[in-house]
Amino acid sequence: MKQLQQTLRQIDGESYKGYKQIAGQYSFQQHQLLIDYVQGDPFAAPSKIRIKVPHRNRNIKTEWVQNRNRKIYAEDVLARYVAKAIAKQNSDVKGSGKSGMIAIDGPGQEILERTAVELTTEDITVCLSVGLPANGRRINGKQAENLFFQAVPEVINQSVFSITDQTIDETIQLADQHEAIQEAMEANGWISFVADGSILPRQSGISERPMKNAIAFESPEANRVTVDIPHRQEPLTGMALHKGIILIVGGGYHGKSTLLNAIERGVYPHVKGDGREYVLTDPNAVKVRAEDGRQVSHVNISPFIKNLPHGADTTKFSTENASGSTSQAANVVEALEAGAGTLLIDEDTSATNFMIRDERMQELVVKEKEPITPFIDKVKQMKQELDVSTVLVMGGSGDYFDAADEVIMLDQYLPFNVTARAKEIAAKHPYHREVETDASFGQVPKRAFLQGSLQTQQGKKSKVQAKGRATIVMGRTDISLHYVEQLVDASQTRMIADIIHHMEKNGWLKLEEPVHALLDKIENAFNDKGIAVFAPFKNQHPGDLARPRRFEIAAALNRMRTAKVKDLS
Repeated sequence: MKQLQQTLRQIDGESYKGYKQIAGQYSFQQHQLLIDYVQGDPFAAPSKIRIKVPHRNRNIKTEWVQNRNRKIYAEDVLARYVAKAIAKQNSDVKGSGKSGMIAIDGPGQEILERTAVELTTEDITVCLSVGLPANGRRINGKQAENLFFQAVPEVINQSVFSITDQTIDETIQLADQHEAIQEAMEANGWISFVADGSILPRQSGISERPMKNAIAFESPEANRVTVDIPHRQEPLTGMALHKGIILIVGGGYHGKSTLLNAIERGVYPHVKGDGREYVLTDPNAVKVRAEDGRQVSHVNISPFIKNLPHGADTTKFSTENASGSTSQAANVVEALEAGAGTLLIDEDTSATNFMIRDERMQELVVKEKEPITPFIDKVKQMKQELDVSTVLVMGGSGDYFDAADEVIMLDQYLPFNVTARAKEIAAKHPYHREVETDASFGQVPKRAFLQGSLQTQQGKKSKVQAKGRATIVMGRTDISLHYVEQLVDASQTRMIADIIHHMEKNGWLKLEEPVHALLDKIENAFNDKGIAVFAPFKNQHPGDLARPRRFEIAAALNRMRTAKVKDLS
């Protein structure tokens, strides 16, 4: 501690690059400071530090890290408290550029496995970014002393040392409850559970916080189930959606898409107070949509599209500019290839000609002239042959009544089970459209990405960098993830970028493994070695990463404009 203080006083007023001298480890009274990376300029990316608080200074209960699930939740709540302490920080550290900045990779509404905080039985490690103070481009040693000796310790005091054991215990209880609900879902064949009393609407299109004064969710009686969960006196009741084909219907603005959005976000657990903390979904559920203009590489879309004009082969279909229908077909097939167990689809973001082709259109444009087999003619085959369920928001076509196992109608945000009525209507008004599918669904592709796909060179350097949540810059090209809707955090995107860089550097794709096996390999590495396993400096500061699902990793690989693919079928 005194050594750092002395060094800062010695370099005061020198060129900013003199800060490089302070990299290293320093012992403070209550914590250890590790300065892993020192920025080269006050306007550059901030410096990276870690704070280690040993068990003897902040008691760590064994049950907090008893299993992987509890550990993730405990680390999440600690990260939230650090983020709150930073937000309240009234530091008077000043200077040019990012001088005095303190930041952590703070969580959103979802509880994700992150690297921002690591909790073990020995210590708590907090990863922070800080802006080293400068006057112009010269070191401001006095302000740096203030940063390390007052501002940062105050953040740790107001978070790690202020959070009560009870707060962490309550978070651990939520982890146990979520685990119990997931076990009940697996045992009973539910693809989603929405608890009574949940608040599903969000504040706005740009905020995931719950809407104030919103109508609380109330399960239809036919779908109401009871789940016994730990740390709660009363059982939890709510709506269970069973495996199969689920149709969500209703008038415009009555909550159809709001319910689907809650279901699609339910693949991640949510914090207490979010309103959706007891909304859980099959972890292998994937939202698919139309995505005009996306890259498609060597995908077998023939279950949905074949006999294209000019004889293009749809068993190995590639395009740099997919249409709405071809992109949605590719999204479905790629999700199945990655291991999806449930598909989530909203008609508002779907290609109409991919979803349905009615009797009149069939008569005008005969099957021989129409290459698209609509989703309505494939959805049952996916259920019966592939054991893949579908949850579908549909307000414009009653033809799906025949295929649906359950029909849930939203009326002013309240759901009603109208399956019997929908089947009556289907019997009363039978459709006369022809079913256009083949005898079976068709072959799910078995592909391998080749090493040449990973073209990371940008000039003389290799570059794979996330730009926010929706873009990865890989070499000279961008990977667009704007329509990958279950990618919820920029830290997940940074993790995907690190995975791509790691695969390129270590020649992973030279093995030519099937996509499914490659994704298994990535997930096994996460589980065995922690999610910092792919970080370029994993023994130092990996503090701005969050774990993505296999489906979002696959989505990034599938959207590489440099993709080179081998068919293994």
